[in-house]
Amino acid sequence: MMEPPAIPTRKAHDGLELPAIGFGTYKVNGFAGAEAIKSALEVGYRLIDSAFNYENEGVVGKAIRESDVPREEIIVASKLPGRHHQYDQARATIEESVARMGLDYIDLYLIHWPNPSQGQFVEAWQALVDAQQQGIVKHIGVSNFLPGHIDLLIRATGVTPAVNQVELHPFLQQNEQRAYDDAHGIITEAWSPLGRANQMLKDPTILRIAAKHGVSPVAAILRWHLQLGDVAIPKSMHRERQRANLDLTGFALDEQDMQDIAAMDNPEGYTFGQNPHWHEED
Repeated sequence: MMEPPAIPTRKAHDGLELPAIGFGTYKVNGFAGAEAIKSALEVGYRLIDSAFNYENEGVVGKAIRESDVPREEIIVASKLPGRHHQYDQARATIEESVARMGLDYIDLYLIHWPNPSQGQFVEAWQALVDAQQQGIVKHIGVSNFLPGHIDLLIRATGVTPAVNQVELHPFLQQNEQRAYDDAHGIITEAWSPLGRANQMLKDPTILRIAAKHGVSPVAAILRWHLQLGDVAIPKSMHRERQRANLDLTGFALDEQDMQDIAAMDNPEGYTFGQNPHWHEED
């Protein structure tokens, strides 16, 4: 068993600590998926991100149960789909997630997105609060929520999310959302941390910075996340790439690099929500 690399942790207002690099499992399914997750745990990942809608909670749980890594060292996350925001449905879905994983509890449970047209996300949040008090989930948070949505949750329940998982990468840097999250003690987590990877990995700014430091474009982007202060959850089925995505401590981006990447932010020119993670109302 390898010692996990020395990557920083992020701390939420409720005491939750997450490693700055986690392992995403979108489209990581079946027994091959379970092997990939076991491999990720072996090379040092301790945060495993899943969702009810990924249809892989079973293999995530299988990998965790079969891993040599002690359960208490692993933070496993899942998410409530937009179609199950009504209180009773939400409670049943959370319980189903725990049962699918075959674990006694899930460490972090998020509302996958606010599904604003349905307008029941406050009800769903109350279900998460109650599940946390029951002990079947340890920490609760949200995904794809805007500041106004989170304000409503806090006003209605007095409970602030520990995490907000949003699309975040050099083309979409979420400066206002990150500032809001920081002010409220909420960890900002980046899904799609490499953006549309093929587009991002060919970007001249990224290529130049990667060449300057003698690293891959992927490593340069993940190092940017590390220095930005969020939690990035890249995905790879391949052990060597899994290991490479954690190996970010041997170099650092300088101030000019960070300024150059900051200048890539283009939320107006970026078509928000193309990624299938986003609209989950089905």
